[in-house]
Amino acid sequence: MHQGQTKQGWPKFDVADSQIEVITKMSRFYGSDPSIVLAGGGNTSCKIGDLLYVKASGTSLATIGPEGFLQMDRRQLDQLVAAPPEANAELREARYKAAILTARCEPEKNQRPSVEVLLHHILPETYVVHSHATIVNTLTCHTAGQTLAKEIFGDEVLWLPYVDPGFTLAQKLKYCLEQHASTKADVPLKAILMANHGLIVAGNDPDTIRSGTEDVLRKIEARLGDAWQTTSFGSPTVLDDSERLVRIIAPALRGLLAEEGKPTLKVVTLDDSDVARGIVGTAAGKTAACAGPMTPDQIVYCNSFPLWFEAEEGEDQDALVTRLKASVEQHARDTGFPAKIVLVKGIGVFAIGDNLGQATTSRLVYHDAMKVMAGAARLGGINYLENRDRKFIEDWEVEAYRKKVAASKSGAQGRVKDKIAVVTGAAQGFGLEIAKGLAAEGAHLVLADINEEGAVAAAKQLSERYGNDRAVGLPCEVGCSKSIRSLLDLVVRIYGGVDVLVANAGVLRAESVKTQPEKDFDFVTNVNYKGYYLCVQQFAPVMAIQHQANRAYRSDIIQINSKSGLVGSKKNFAYAGSKFGGIGLTQSFALELIEDGIKVNSICPGNFFDGPLWSDPEKGLFVQYLRAGKVPGAATVNDVRHFYEEKVPMGRGCQSQDVITAILYVIDQIYETGQAVPVTGGQEMLR
Repeated sequence: MHQGQTKQGWPKFDVADSQIEVITKMSRFYGSDPSIVLAGGGNTSCKIGDLLYVKASGTSLATIGPEGFLQMDRRQLDQLVAAPPEANAELREARYKAAILTARCEPEKNQRPSVEVLLHHILPETYVVHSHATIVNTLTCHTAGQTLAKEIFGDEVLWLPYVDPGFTLAQKLKYCLEQHASTKADVPLKAILMANHGLIVAGNDPDTIRSGTEDVLRKIEARLGDAWQTTSFGSPTVLDDSERLVRIIAPALRGLLAEEGKPTLKVVTLDDSDVARGIVGTAAGKTAACAGPMTPDQIVYCNSFPLWFEAEEGEDQDALVTRLKASVEQHARDTGFPAKIVLVKGIGVFAIGDNLGQATTSRLVYHDAMKVMAGAARLGGINYLENRDRKFIEDWEVEAYRKKVAASKSGAQGRVKDKIAVVTGAAQGFGLEIAKGLAAEGAHLVLADINEEGAVAAAKQLSERYGNDRAVGLPCEVGCSKSIRSLLDLVVRIYGGVDVLVANAGVLRAESVKTQPEKDFDFVTNVNYKGYYLCVQQFAPVMAIQHQANRAYRSDIIQINSKSGLVGSKKNFAYAGSKFGGIGLTQSFALELIEDGIKVNSICPGNFFDGPLWSDPEKGLFVQYLRAGKVPGAATVNDVRHFYEEKVPMGRGCQSQDVITAILYVIDQIYETGQAVPVTGGQEMLR
């Protein structure tokens, strides 16, 4: 098994499988291996009579089904092969795009074929797998790639020089195949290496595809030797205070790279792996990274040139943000594009996107590019795309369409679209319901809880419902500043910062002041009161940096308080006292943090009767209040519930959607801070 190969086993093929079923299984196998296929790169096809079934543009190979392949009329494609070349590149591409759209057998499906459809048609074999395998591209992006390929493979592998994708590439392949047939007809082709592009393996059965692919990967990997991904540029240097610098740089980039008129900041995700540090921690790595792009995928998902920035150990925050701002602006002027990749010397690689999905794609594609740089350097030198070829890809409508289709499948919608929201105490109860509500409105969710297993499970459920990149579960003990700092560092590494902090974690111990143990009072106070203060203390500086970098931006801290923070609660003094204190903190935080663009408000829900806080049969408040004798004459849990429902003018307990509505209001409004918003069904009213 080659390095990085998918853990998914080779598919089982039955004699009854149709060609479509066979190519679907192979597509999923190779598409699930990030060392073979990334970000939708590569495509597959099969031929059945006069029909070519080719992957639709923007479709993921990892999850493709039969419906993801377009039927193309091969007779019309034959006519396109015979068409004379057009000297004008813009006109040529327009005509080519129109021709392949015309060749679709089912245009009503409104799908576009892969731009390489003609390449698939020209190859005579039944099945074609075209990929952008990392190991292969260490050779195809090598300065002497063609010579080395000849040395490794002889005439079994065809070298295809770099030309414009689409029609020109297909014509070049046709010419090279004809040349091979006329001079090396007795040597069957095992594969095709495409300069600065990738690998093509064709065959009439799956085993031929598999053996050809593995043979190519294995032989190139053998030439690379050990540790080629991390040591090709020398031993890296890492800054000693990189964690502190990340907490400044990531949120600053969120603000500096935000698009004017958009309500949300960018997502900035960090790669400080050994591969990344092999680039950012060495002088040779800087030279390699800044020299230009090697492949079309790198241009499409990462832009042609990364921004290189050098932070200084111990550097003052204001000075660092000022220098970073100047670098971001200068880079945009020099390249014509905002940075998607920022390389920070001695720290790591920051990848930028509108949401976590886009940022992750950029991170993965650039991580792959760094491996290609390292491998090509190990083989002897890196071959970059010429400026003319780079500009062609930058302006190519086909790639813009592919990105648009992919984005439309993963983009969220809602009132908090793509905001980063951290909810404490989110493994269950109100916290989980709040997380669900914000996810439904398009936010990225961090579910933080001392119950790590529950938080991870809940985040998995949200991701299954709202998208793979929508939620993550992380451990956090809100009464411990070290635990909160660890949470913050993880959030910054994944997202770059935070837009909404919902301080929801809370506990309750109900008992008479005459008998309650001191440890229970301390427990409630530590979580409800001190925990709120500690969360704000840790998260506010990161939120402030976002505002420092982008003065038009405001973030939100929202404490989930209680109606018990508005009026005293008999035999529940510890809880009520912590909540009263919480409103005092909210008002004080609001006065201080507004200069950092942070609004601070409390939401004061009424009784959430249906949640575990009240209804848990062993620890719920109904049981606790019954045992404590808080409700005179109550003999059962139902008696206690009925007593509290009668106190609410609306006739029912507070529900999760009531609280979510209030949270969304607090986020939406831009002219209010320091408020305690009752959500009590009229039980407690503003005075």
